[in-house]
Amino acid sequence: MKLATATLGGQAGSGRLLLLVSLALNLFFVGVVGALAIKHYIALIPGPAVVDRTAAGRVNRLAATLPESDAQILRANFRANSTDVEAAQHAYRQAQDVVRAALRAEPFDIGRLRLAMGQTRAARQKFDESLQNLLALAAAQMSVAGRNKLADWPPHRQQSTPPKTQ
Repeated sequence: MKLATATLGGQAGSGRLLLLVSLALNLFFVGVVGALAIKHYIALIPGPAVVDRTAAGRVNRLAATLPESDAQILRANFRANSTDVEAAQHAYRQAQDVVRAALRAEPFDIGRLRLAMGQTRAARQKFDESLQNLLALAAAQMSVAGRNKLADWPPHRQQSTPPKTQ
């Protein structure tokens, strides 16, 4: 009888082991399926929008908010002045690269960094002036509605002062 009891006891222990292994495998597969499902849904979520930082990109974003005739005026003025604006932007980007190089330089030279930062400010000023000149030339030819849209740029910003009514 001891032999029969020992055999039954051994079967009960192996049944428990089989149950634990089955449970562990099921949990593993559920985890794998869950991870793949999460990975799939995360892949479907769009990342941050890539913004075109070129002068042409800025002009196109601005023109998209204007009435069509005013957008054409702005784009025509940009085409006429694009070499000046893009040259100013290129000079600004190069000045930024000089600042980055000064920050990475060993040994670090604070005087070199300050000089590069001053040149970057001057290049940014020239770039801003060229863009503002472009906008002023275009605004002089635009309708009142187009100039109001320029004044409201960017389109989702709260106005600090209400528009004047006449």
